[in-house]
Amino acid sequence: MRLQILGSGSAGNAALLQTEGARILIDAGFSCRRLQELLRAAGTRLEEIDAVFLTHEHGDHAAGVEGFKKHPRTELYANAATARAVQQKAGREATWRLFETGATFRFRDLEVTSFSVPHDAQEPVGFHFAHGSEGDLLAPRRALAWLTDLGHVPGHIHAHLRASDVVVVESNHCPQLLEADHRRPWSTKQRISGRHGHLSNDAARELLEANAHSGWRRIFLTHLSRDCNSLAAVERSFAPLRTRLGSACPLEIVAPGGGTAAWEW
Repeated sequence: MRLQILGSGSAGNAALLQTEGARILIDAGFSCRRLQELLRAAGTRLEEIDAVFLTHEHGDHAAGVEGFKKHPRTELYANAATARAVQQKAGREATWRLFETGATFRFRDLEVTSFSVPHDAQEPVGFHFAHGSEGDLLAPRRALAWLTDLGHVPGHIHAHLRASDVVVVESNHCPQLLEADHRRPWSTKQRISGRHGHLSNDAARELLEANAHSGWRRIFLTHLSRDCNSLAAVERSFAPLRTRLGSACPLEIVAPGGGTAAWEW
């Protein structure tokens, strides 16, 4: 499996996941023109994307969907509520591949499981992507947990983290910086910090601490707020966990608006 986060944050979110048999986007929160640029920099083209898997309908995760009408070979995967909400904004019919939240299904050589997350969208989900098989020396099982945009962590999510060797999780805001922010009204701050908003740095760290195991190979901290978080604040919060995980599991903080280099495992 090969993962490259193309962009992360309130301005847009998208990641490229590749295997021997599949090339997919997890979310498409940029215009198609911008996605073209990001994918070109990653060594591929939009025309080569086999599918897009959407977590929910918010623009910073689904803005590029409308442009995929020019790329009919790319399949769009979402649950019915998300597809309906995106379609209402896009204004033109797209070809959707619908799944039920909680279901596990195959896409080429990927095993895909969606799971519900608490966020202020129609029916938001996280994803668990797996490739290979247990005990197969040539194609050992590899798994990625994708977890962004949630205000708290229900119990069913923990199992997906424990069944993964790479975890992408949001570390959205620092409560102190959120409280001090003068640009956002009180109602917006309440939404962000509420049970259907976003995880704070400490909440994300506590989630990872509760599920840390020796099989983890890399952690990506994503969806940082540009105004209500900072790299320094994230580093302070996660310093104990970074020490605990050690060199066996690097912890990478993705800067607001930024991406990552490709990482293969």
